[in-house]
Amino acid sequence: MIMSRIEAPRDEHTGNLTDRLLAGLPPEAVLTDPDVTASYGNDMASFCPAGSPAVVVLPRTVEQVQHVMRTATELRVPVVPQGARTGLSGGANAIDGCIVLSLTKMDRILEISPVDRIAVVEPGVVNAALSRAVEEHGLYYPPDPSSWEMCTIGGNIGTASGGLCCVKYGVTAEYVLGLDVVLADGRLMSTGRRTAKGVAGYDLTRLFVGSEGSLGIVVRAVLALKPKPPQQLVLAAEFASQAAACDAVCRIMAGGHVPSLLELMDRTTVKAVNALARMGLPETTEALLLAAFDTPDPAADLAAVGALCEAAGATQVVPAEDAAESELLLQARRLSLTALEAVKGTTMIDDVCVPRSRLGEMLEGVERIAAAYDLTIGVCAHAGDGNTHPTVCFDARDPDESRRARESFDEIMALGLELGGTITGEHGVGVLKKEWLAREIGPVGVEMQRAVKQVFDPLGILNPGKLF
Repeated sequence: MIMSRIEAPRDEHTGNLTDRLLAGLPPEAVLTDPDVTASYGNDMASFCPAGSPAVVVLPRTVEQVQHVMRTATELRVPVVPQGARTGLSGGANAIDGCIVLSLTKMDRILEISPVDRIAVVEPGVVNAALSRAVEEHGLYYPPDPSSWEMCTIGGNIGTASGGLCCVKYGVTAEYVLGLDVVLADGRLMSTGRRTAKGVAGYDLTRLFVGSEGSLGIVVRAVLALKPKPPQQLVLAAEFASQAAACDAVCRIMAGGHVPSLLELMDRTTVKAVNALARMGLPETTEALLLAAFDTPDPAADLAAVGALCEAAGATQVVPAEDAAESELLLQARRLSLTALEAVKGTTMIDDVCVPRSRLGEMLEGVERIAAAYDLTIGVCAHAGDGNTHPTVCFDARDPDESRRARESFDEIMALGLELGGTITGEHGVGVLKKEWLAREIGPVGVEMQRAVKQVFDPLGILNPGKLF
């Protein structure tokens, strides 16, 4: 095991570690107060162990990151890279005695090129900030995780995150053209390209996307941009059953339509959003489907999709009349996870992606699991991708309910694999799904992935204990 090669520094070595780090970093970039460092211990995932870092470092330059990694290599100290810690799998959780390498201060947008349709950014740039900056140039950066106002590009790259628009525009991996990466020993490597085409050598850029900081530290990214699309319009369709809503999704996709968004909220989620924000969503519905188009004539596309929804059994179809109404509906969807957390105080958010044709079976299965474990489980989904987010609501103060929540989570992942799906569509593996990654890719797959890890990180100091 790679982890066996690491020993967290003993207390008497912590001072030496700090002194070595301060030799190449300004004092304000090195945090050692235990009360402060403890606040960097974990991301937003439930049921994921987190340790106590020896030190937190907040570099501002590539050279400072290189110094941190050289020091860590020399002293054999594990390093846990972090962004905004909005992740949901424990991938950014600290381990005892580690250096937490927070990249949030590296937050510059270095270049925006309308001709080349690229942006060059540092890893701490917030997703929404980049989106607004490129919009001023008539451009569009599509990946938009629900946490886009907080999450960073580096974190998005680390987990290969998705978002609401993936059904048309794809996930983060499809927009990362090139990377500058600091390796475990402090060397700087560039991958990929700035050009529209490029097939020179192995695609190491894609290898780093989704690697959760286990192969290197991303310090700069070249991102592809698209021309800014027209303002999208949204349609809401109510259904008397989840099966009917999933049938509508299949009809829309089979019909060749390309919505910019196709999202589903079940009855539990709709009620939770209403309770939190008083948005007046229809609580009589069993499933609410949101479809959007950003085409030159979105009203015509919505009419065609509305007819398909009605053919699938929609009880009501309401197209938004303008951008303001559309944004209100999207805000309801973006509030889903926050609203479900308010139901019981704690949530465990699954991220299972299945073939679109099996989406109905997935939702029916989650409903059975919720009943079997006597739990509230709300589902919101990027329905056009088959990417579901069953969200288990529970009281963390109740040991029995916590146990049932964890067991139901595993049942949901098992169901996803049975339906030909994957354990994560966009949140990553981290700590939470290590066991399930091994089940999905099999022993040979695990062996090969560990071999890749060994090449890039022979001492096993980069984010140890994550993925496998």
